[in-house]
Amino acid sequence: MSYTGPDFDPPRPRRFRRGPLTVAVAALVPGALLGWLVYEAVGGPGDGGGSGNASVRTSAASSGTPSGPSPGSGSGSPDGKEPSASATSTAPPSPSASAPAASGPLKGKVVVVDPGHNPGNFRHTGEINRQVDIGTNRKECDTTGTSTDAGYTEAAFTLDVARRLRTLLERQGATVRLTQNADRPYGPCVDERARIGNQARADAAVSIHADGSAAGNRGFHVILPGAVHAGAADTRRIVGPSRALGERIAGNFVRATGSAPSDYVGGGTGLVTREDLGGLNLSTVPKVFIECGNMRDSKDAALLTSGAWRQKAAQGISEGIVSFLRGR
Repeated sequence: MSYTGPDFDPPRPRRFRRGPLTVAVAALVPGALLGWLVYEAVGGPGDGGGSGNASVRTSAASSGTPSGPSPGSGSGSPDGKEPSASATSTAPPSPSASAPAASGPLKGKVVVVDPGHNPGNFRHTGEINRQVDIGTNRKECDTTGTSTDAGYTEAAFTLDVARRLRTLLERQGATVRLTQNADRPYGPCVDERARIGNQARADAAVSIHADGSAAGNRGFHVILPGAVHAGAADTRRIVGPSRALGERIAGNFVRATGSAPSDYVGGGTGLVTREDLGGLNLSTVPKVFIECGNMRDSKDAALLTSGAWRQKAAQGISEGIVSFLRGR
């Protein structure tokens, strides 16, 4: 997500360079440490990839190869450009509601997956600019999100990863609900996104984004809710479990994708705590955001527009959720 508009007032980031200090700081995060060691062992994703080569382990549930039309393709983008063929590889579209859960280790668990933004938001600027209550203050309903320099939109990216993630979780037996599936003209607003998870009594909720930071800034980070108790917001009961969820996702994301934690926020840990996001402030269930990479950096953009890499991203998020829900 771009750090402009609702929920996206940035902390003032400091640049951190990867090196021995980054690894030492990452050791403070139990869930991310193992993944970081794997990243160091394989030498990082390099300029062309994030594949992690043979050291990246994925479960049997991820062995399928996605195919079919692009989510969000044909929905347009603010600059009118279409993503490349590699950017459009995805699973076939399907409704927001989950299919009947299969038997598996997550049977009986409910996961809400929140694809950030909506492909139609840019056609409804008046609606998404209206103010909503996020507990601590009021912010815009939503934004259009960011995009790569070539025009691949954050909304298309998040929807694609969300659909892949839903498939993986359903194979584990979970009931999965998407907050939107390009099945509504815009939104939902940030307060409704939180409400969907609350009303579903989700065991875990994850909001998927890609950042719009300055070129040269690289890596992913997971955003955790801070302890907020103001107005309609009270996150005190979910701060602990949300951190556990975020740590599991961060560690598994590194292992699955070969991507490193952000070098511009989070001090190399891949974790950032914020108190200004309505989607977190208004949640009553364990919830985190993940910024999968920086769309405004050419090297990160090359990963984000790769269908094969997006499958690995979904796998890493899925394995983090499964680990959290199984208490490992």
